[in-house]
Amino acid sequence: MTTSANPVTSDTSPNSGDIVVHVFGRTDVGRTREHNEDAFIVADLTTGNATLRPEVRTHQPGERGTLFMVADGMGGAAAGEIASTMAVEVVLDELRSRWCNAPTSDSATLVTALKSAFEVTNARIHRYGGDHPESRGLGTTATAAVLLGDILYVSQVGDSRAYLVREGRAIQITKDQSLMQKLVEAGEITAEEAEQSDRRNIILQALGPEPSIKPDVTHQQVRRGDTLILCSDGLSAMVRADEIARVAGEEADLVEICKRLIDAANSNGGPDNITVVAARFEGGGLNRASSSDEVGHRVYPTTTDETPTQPMERYVRRSNAPTLPTPIPAIPGTRESGPAADPRGGARAGSGGSGGAAAAAAARGSAGGRLLLMLGLVVVVLAAVLLVRQLLH
Repeated sequence: MTTSANPVTSDTSPNSGDIVVHVFGRTDVGRTREHNEDAFIVADLTTGNATLRPEVRTHQPGERGTLFMVADGMGGAAAGEIASTMAVEVVLDELRSRWCNAPTSDSATLVTALKSAFEVTNARIHRYGGDHPESRGLGTTATAAVLLGDILYVSQVGDSRAYLVREGRAIQITKDQSLMQKLVEAGEITAEEAEQSDRRNIILQALGPEPSIKPDVTHQQVRRGDTLILCSDGLSAMVRADEIARVAGEEADLVEICKRLIDAANSNGGPDNITVVAARFEGGGLNRASSSDEVGHRVYPTTTDETPTQPMERYVRRSNAPTLPTPIPAIPGTRESGPAADPRGGARAGSGGSGGAAAAAAARGSAGGRLLLMLGLVVVVLAAVLLVRQLLH
């Protein structure tokens, strides 16, 4: 569900204890894609309003909070657009059913609803791919944030990013579920090398390609004046975090923030669809930032799982990336056959977008395992040669 709106002014004057959300979103096809496979949605979950009309552009979240979501589709032809649109629509429908109509409005209920919404969405997209052979392999990344009180609860599958801009810094509060991220964490490469790698389009999870997924659910306390930036990798792969922080700091108008960030991505080549959702949090109901605040990727602990998402069994690569090179360095903690994948460094955008055709490439075993196998084959061949020579003599 791709949404845009014209700038408006607001004379909202909240009471001292209120939290006020100002939000805007925009998506762009980029400079090389023929159509846009990105989608985004903003919804006031208390009133059920899911458009960017003035009453949502600036509003006070009620007891059910506000949803911000970006999805970056992949799959070729129109499959990516189908997947991303399904993602935002099904997640919103599931939250309305599981969260907005729930008898309680506590954080545990919200987190459970978020995870379930992503799982149901994955099942729907996966089933669609099975029922439509022409769209088989379609999928989408998805990052959804719900502001409840002064806490953002974020559910993520893939590598569309969320940044929190505070006091001149844009801090990534999601963690890319990508091959490059795993290699950086393992110390195999640096973050700078990951940004330049030809494998950066390989992610470890997406909604749709596999029958099951494991959403990464995190939480972050917001402060007065914070700006949330949700984006597809069409932005984050082209515009660095310090530039995002600079633009968000210079502009009071969220419409202009979205425009300037998209323009910057297009100026740097615009090879993918570009989607940005910008939300600023104000009001006396929020505390001011302090030096003791923790900002970053903070996993929400649950009774069933307190660890971040693990790699899936197959890597998912977008069509605009080169073929999967071999060997791939071993990733600590990855199973010999692990689920779906696709590394990039950020946000994806529009129809025809960040994905293109999704091809699954088998990535089994580690580089060390391949070496041992090759050595074993050499030994077998040498033994066979010696045996033949003995027989001939």
